[in-house]
Amino acid sequence: MKLKPKILVVDDEQIFRELLVELLQSDYEVAEADSGAALNKSFSGPQPDLVLLDVKLGKVNGREVNGLDLLPEIKKHWPETEVIVLTGHGTISMAVESGRRGAYNFLSKPFENEKLLADVKCAVERKQQNEETSALRQALETMSGVASPIFRSAVMREVVRTVERIAPSDVSILITGESGTGKEVISDLIHTLSPRSKNKIIKINCAALPRELIESELFGSVKGAYTGAHMDREGLFRQAEGGTLLLDEISEMAVDTQSKLLRVLENQEVRPVGGKTGYKINSRVIASTNRKPEEAIKAGKLREDLYYRISAISVHLPPLRERREDIMPLANAFLKRFAAQANRVIRGFSPEAIERLTAFDWPGNVRQLQNEVQRAVLLIEGNEVNAADLSIASDKIDLAGGTDSDFTLLEAGERNTIVQMLKETDGNKLETARRLGIGRQTLYNKIKAYGIEV
Repeated sequence: MKLKPKILVVDDEQIFRELLVELLQSDYEVAEADSGAALNKSFSGPQPDLVLLDVKLGKVNGREVNGLDLLPEIKKHWPETEVIVLTGHGTISMAVESGRRGAYNFLSKPFENEKLLADVKCAVERKQQNEETSALRQALETMSGVASPIFRSAVMREVVRTVERIAPSDVSILITGESGTGKEVISDLIHTLSPRSKNKIIKINCAALPRELIESELFGSVKGAYTGAHMDREGLFRQAEGGTLLLDEISEMAVDTQSKLLRVLENQEVRPVGGKTGYKINSRVIASTNRKPEEAIKAGKLREDLYYRISAISVHLPPLRERREDIMPLANAFLKRFAAQANRVIRGFSPEAIERLTAFDWPGNVRQLQNEVQRAVLLIEGNEVNAADLSIASDKIDLAGGTDSDFTLLEAGERNTIVQMLKETDGNKLETARRLGIGRQTLYNKIKAYGIEV
C-alpha cells in the first residue's frame, strides 16, 4: 500500500489548522504545530514532504514570532522539504522575501480551496521528483565521498546524463576505457539507478580465471562435472537473478567461452557445466573492457557477434589526462575520505601540489590518483599536502635503455611515472602494476616499449 505524502501545518490558530486538516487529510498525512517551539520539536521527527507555514505565529516573551524567520531553519533541517507560506497580511515584498528564503509559493488568506489544493499537489510532486533524482546524487556521493558533484568536465557530465537515461532499461551495456578510468564505478551507478537496485550486482573479472573455472563460475556446475567438483555450484548468472551481472574485461575471456555466453544471452537460459537441465535467467548484463573493441575483434580477442549482442549501448570513459578538470574534484574527494578514515585533519593541497597533480598525465587514471592521495594522507606529517609529499615525478629521468628525447611528451611522462614507481617498489613489477592501477601484462609491455631496464 502506497504511503500518503506527509504535510506539516504550522499555524497558531487552532480553527485554521483544523480547517486545513479537514481539507487535506483524505489525500495526505497531516501533522500540526501551533508555534515555533512546536516546529523545533518536529525537527527530531520524520521529514514531511511539505510545510504549510503561517507568517504570524503569535508572541513569545512579548515578541511577535515571524514564520519567515523560521524558513531557513526548516530548509536547514529538511533541505528537500517544500514550504508554502500562508498569511492574512501579504505584501509583494513579503512574497519576494519568502521566495528568497526558499519557499515554494506564497498564498494570502483567505484563499480558494482549489487553489491551495493545486499548489499543495504541485509542491508534493516536485518533492517526489527530487527524491527520484537523489539516487543519482547519492550514487555520486558514494563514488566521491563528498556531497558535491565530482565531475567538472563536459565529457563526464555527458557520460552521467547518458547513464541517467539508460539505467532504467534492461538493455545490455558495454563500458570501454583504459584501466582505472572508473568502469566498475559507472556499472555500480547504472545498477543503483535501475529498478534492479533492490537486488544484487554481481561482478566477475574475466581475466582473473582460467577457462575451465570461469564457465563454472558463470554458469554453475553439477557435482562430478570435473575433477574437484564435489558439490553443485549455482553460478553467477543465477546469483544475479533479478539484479545485474558485470562481466569485467570481457575481451580476456576465452573465445569458446564467449560462444557459450552468447547462447546464454540470446536464449536467456543457462545450463550448468555437466548438467542436463537449463534454467531461465533474469539478470541484466553489463560488460567492460580496457581494449578498443574494434582492435580486440581484429586480434581475435572478442567475438564480433558477442560484441554486437552486449553493446546495444556503449559508454566510453576517457582517460583522466583528457579530462583534467576532474583531477582536483576527485583528489579533494579522495583526500576528504582518506583523512576521515585516518582520523586526521588535513586542510587540502598546496598550490604547488595542485599544479603537480593537474599537470601529471596519470597513466593509471583515477585508480592511480586515488592511491596517490591515500599514500600522501598516510605519510605526510603536516596538515597540508605539499608537492614534496607526492610520489609522482615532476622532472624527467634519464635511464639506461632510453631517454626522454626518444619519446613524445605524453610517452615521456608515462615512462617517468613507471620508472618512479619501480624505484619506490625496488623493482617489484606486481606491486608497481597494482599501484599504477594497470594490469601486470600491460606494465610488462610498457617496460619493453619504453626500454626501461629493471
